[in-house]
Amino acid sequence: MSPTLVACDLDRTLIYSKNALWLTGADKDAPALVVAEVYEGAPLSFMTRDAQEHLLAVKDAATFVPVTTRTQAQYQRVQLSGPVPEYAITSNGGVLLHRGVPDTAWNEKLSARMAAACAPLEHIEAHLGNPDFSPWILRLRRAEDLFVYAIVDREAMPGSFLAELGQLCAEAGWSVSVQGRKLYCVPLPINKSGALAEVARRTGADTVIAAGDSLLDQDMLEGATLAFRPLHGELHDAGYLASHLRLTSVRGVMAGEEILRRILAEIR
Repeated sequence: MSPTLVACDLDRTLIYSKNALWLTGADKDAPALVVAEVYEGAPLSFMTRDAQEHLLAVKDAATFVPVTTRTQAQYQRVQLSGPVPEYAITSNGGVLLHRGVPDTAWNEKLSARMAAACAPLEHIEAHLGNPDFSPWILRLRRAEDLFVYAIVDREAMPGSFLAELGQLCAEAGWSVSVQGRKLYCVPLPINKSGALAEVARRTGADTVIAAGDSLLDQDMLEGATLAFRPLHGELHDAGYLASHLRLTSVRGVMAGEEILRRILAEIR
């Protein structure tokens, strides 16, 4: 029997910052939370205690693959319960970790694809570094020398800027996504679905269950056998639906718990 892969985005799918918990009702009725990430000595991300238990059961019943746009260093701050996954996907698919170590064969394959089909990172970086954009591009960063992202002021950012950036990136073989206060520009060969397909090939899995909330998760969800998304995030705002897609009944940290509970029911 071939293994089942369970691929889950992290931020606002499985783990939640305090500003994304979306807890309603009286404080006495709030779920018990566990810390999933510490940053500079303080708790940063959380999941419910029941979600933690569901995740342990999922790991026991299937091959669990964390899939995130975070860099490897940012991913390593996240402490999920249970054994360390054999595979993890970071940097939006740009880095494939095997037992915690970046896979050089995957890196070489991606580098060749980008060299053949994409404008250099410096081209996009130079455009975003235009001083005229400084009122809304507050900080500009590279991720693993693979793609660039910016911390932005959404209210100050004109709609025409995104439209023009989208056109420039499309012509350069890149994609654009805005998630909260972060704007991502990513080469098209770097995507979550491609890296996940590689994990499926290596493990022999023919069933993939995936969960995510952002536009950068859409390709992964579309390629899955069964997919879940919460009632929040870019995909929710865009009204993304598909015949194999299931929506949660709640949003926020309780959606993360619901996703794991429903995934567990499917694989059992």
